[in-house]
Amino acid sequence: MRKVLLYNGGMKVAGKSGVGRAMEHQARALESAGIPYTFDPKEDYEVVHLNTVFPDSLWMSLKARMEGKRVVYYAHSTMEDFRNSFIGSNMAAGLFRRWIRRCYRSGDVVITPTPYSARLLQTYGINREIVPLSNGIDLAAYKKSEEGAERFRKAYCFTSTQKVVLGVGHYIERKGILDFVEMARKYPQYEFIWFGSTPSVLIPSRIRKAVRTQLPNLQFPGFISKEELMDAYSGSDLFFFPTWEETEGIVMLEAMAMQTPVLVRDIPVYEGWLEHGSTVYKGKRREDFEQLLPAILEKQLPDLTQEAYQLVRENSITKIGTALAEIYDSLFEEGTYENINYNRLV
Repeated sequence: MRKVLLYNGGMKVAGKSGVGRAMEHQARALESAGIPYTFDPKEDYEVVHLNTVFPDSLWMSLKARMEGKRVVYYAHSTMEDFRNSFIGSNMAAGLFRRWIRRCYRSGDVVITPTPYSARLLQTYGINREIVPLSNGIDLAAYKKSEEGAERFRKAYCFTSTQKVVLGVGHYIERKGILDFVEMARKYPQYEFIWFGSTPSVLIPSRIRKAVRTQLPNLQFPGFISKEELMDAYSGSDLFFFPTWEETEGIVMLEAMAMQTPVLVRDIPVYEGWLEHGSTVYKGKRREDFEQLLPAILEKQLPDLTQEAYQLVRENSITKIGTALAEIYDSLFEEGTYENINYNRLV
């Protein structure tokens, strides 16, 4: 069995993001498949997983290749989802594209969460096999809890009858935070709470202003632990994810696994996977959200949580582990990835 190094360089910066969560999922996937792994680069290993595009990750990739090891580079980032994020991100988007191409080309294979992000990367001239494979979800861990729901509502002073709308993500425009604030303004009868954080020096002024919006039904408590977030999923009536661009969106997988109703923006990454009115509800514009959000909360639309849960089961950690084992075998056999059965792990 091939031993894997889960390289955790850069996690002090990325650990509170979806990249940090993806790395946790990789560890569980490897455990489920019985694949040994380590976080210590000093140990012996045959495969290295890289999850960030910081300079130390590129250095680790080049070092591993020189030592005859195999490199699996996870492409969590694209130029498209870098835009509209931090101060100066739009101006730097072209440079970022060239940098991540350099990083991803250093791997033997590139794994990215969805066919959509794979199509984007194929236009970058990476010249490596690009495999779409979901970040996955640990269904054994993400389970709805009545006790967790009570803890959440008590912690944030919500009564048992108040309707709570949950948002999760960095304080960046791309995540749809402006629409989230406007929905809170539009519907004072509902409670809105957004968990996440971003260093203030990176937050554009209008997003900083939005986060400071003073509304009695709107809260931005900051970053919370995974356990506290699971309580929030359990105790919320709707997960509202108005993001403009994603390579997948781990928090949405979590909400689906926790059987929290989901309202998401209708963007290309979810085409062919999330069907409006079948597994989740999707809207393109703010006007769509204005209609769908109260209709979901007042149960004027069908509850789709069971359908969403059945869909997200296709992204279970055990299936991800099996797919990773097949990728490793192909790497060492110098084969291709065309015959791997991913079972729509996208």
